[in-house]
Amino acid sequence: MRAAVLHEIGQDKLEILDDVEAVGFGPGRVRIRVRATGLCHSDLSAMGGVLPQPAPFVPGHEGAGEVVEVGERVSHLKAGDRVVVCWLPACNACPACKRGQTELCLAGFMNAGTPNFKRAGQDVFGFAGTGTFTEEVVVDAGCAVPIPDDVPFDIAALIGCGVTTGLGAALNTADVQAGSSVAVIGCGGVGISTIQGARLRGAAEIVAVDPVASRREAALRFGATRAVAPDELPDAKQQVTAGEGFDYVFEVVGRSATARTAYENTRRGGTLVVVGAGAMDDHLQLNMFELFFDEKRILPSMYGGGDVLRSYERTIALWRAGRIDLEGLITHRVPLAGINEALDQMRTGTALRTCIEI
Repeated sequence: MRAAVLHEIGQDKLEILDDVEAVGFGPGRVRIRVRATGLCHSDLSAMGGVLPQPAPFVPGHEGAGEVVEVGERVSHLKAGDRVVVCWLPACNACPACKRGQTELCLAGFMNAGTPNFKRAGQDVFGFAGTGTFTEEVVVDAGCAVPIPDDVPFDIAALIGCGVTTGLGAALNTADVQAGSSVAVIGCGGVGISTIQGARLRGAAEIVAVDPVASRREAALRFGATRAVAPDELPDAKQQVTAGEGFDYVFEVVGRSATARTAYENTRRGGTLVVVGAGAMDDHLQLNMFELFFDEKRILPSMYGGGDVLRSYERTIALWRAGRIDLEGLITHRVPLAGINEALDQMRTGTALRTCIEI
């Protein structure tokens, strides 16, 4: 079986191997033939050591495909079902799940420490307990979420992470109010989805902030009212809010420097939403007086901050109704053999989302 493997953390290239085997099939598990997978920036972060992940590993966590085989005690799936891969399934038994905060369930993270693959007697892990840069993957049944037959695999793959994260940040976490002012810092696939969520909620002004001109142009097509480079943000703040700051600012980069910029551009009493996944040793500095005096809400948004299954259903309904554009997010397509080309497209910012067709 073919798979793209990172041998050591810090390497910038993946090797396509044809001797990888998906392992772990048994009761409560399913085998999925991956048909399409998106490249998310979190995959790059794991490759570079920003996000913790044992190596060697197969990156990829934003995938869709069809069920090949189901294990015992799996009743909601059968061979041939179309599914989206959910890298953060709910166990429905832990305290977080019982409180209704299924996005905080740790069961999925526990899967990351169990090898999903092997080759030549060596264990190979799957990123975030999945690893979708491969032809087949074996996962817990909860990671395989059925989708309707009219949802193409490439669209379903996006719903598996980036779109759910971005839309949810605006709809669930921030609960953007109609007529409000919004700034989104970082306009890749997740940032563009955040912009679409703010537009759905009726934000009056949506300012997209990104250093890449093509991403700024894309942001305008997806609903931003203006798009600026980072050094132009102070002027936009002045023009849109008379210098007060935005009602909502979304940080979709995952760095303390941009989070600090987001904080400074949030109005007093406004809301800063941290969407980007950053490093454990990258610390955001705030002083105690400004925290007290400004009364700004700082809201992290994990996987869209809501029930994942309901978020999937909502996204499909919005897509069917033409309220959100998912096809337009896919700017590049490559086969699995071209995965390193996709990595370069992500690093340079030329792609919103690259679909790897398997």
